[in-house]
Amino acid sequence: MRVKFIKWLLAGMCSILAACAIITVNVYFPEKAVKDAYKSLDDMLLKDSAEKAPGAVKQPGVDPGVTDSKPQSNLLNVLPGFSFCAVAHAAENYADDLAIELASMPEVVKAYEEMNKRMPRLNTLFDSAAVGLTSQGLITVRDKTKISPQDEQLVNLENQGRKLIVNSMAKAILKITKVKESKAALDQVLGKAAATYADTKRETAKPGWWTQLPNGRWVQK
Repeated sequence: MRVKFIKWLLAGMCSILAACAIITVNVYFPEKAVKDAYKSLDDMLLKDSAEKAPGAVKQPGVDPGVTDSKPQSNLLNVLPGFSFCAVAHAAENYADDLAIELASMPEVVKAYEEMNKRMPRLNTLFDSAAVGLTSQGLITVRDKTKISPQDEQLVNLENQGRKLIVNSMAKAILKITKVKESKAALDQVLGKAAATYADTKRETAKPGWWTQLPNGRWVQK
């Protein structure tokens, strides 16, 4: 009887250990902060001379002409231990921290430098509807009759750079949210980071450009 009890006990402990082994960590994804960080990176590192005036680069978290002297409502401090201002400030800091983290990565800066060189030709391809923006923020060829082999290579290089930026964002999210980097954790945030990147690019797309919605449908802006 005692031997059977020990066997049952060991079996139970093995089951508990197995269950613990497959538990995954739910990684917090600060969507708005990630989107703001992508925008800040584009403002800092992506130069579009046709649309941006010299010296118009906006630093993360800095809003020229706006001060922090707005009066705070006492209502925000009514509940002890809770502050809406603190929550909003934390979310804003996430955006700034993410942008600064990526801007400090040499590979990301290099990727943006290469993207700047490709931008004029890619904009022309977008204007002619030869290419479109996918729901993952990548560029795909829509009309092969309008592009050359050099253009296809340009698209491939651009997508490599965009994937690097999205992967770097996923790693930065784990670092900022203090989650240990692992394949499982990266897989959790990578898809969302790509979708948010695509959302940012859709917003800045010019009229006439083809973009893919999250549901897979293609629309012309």
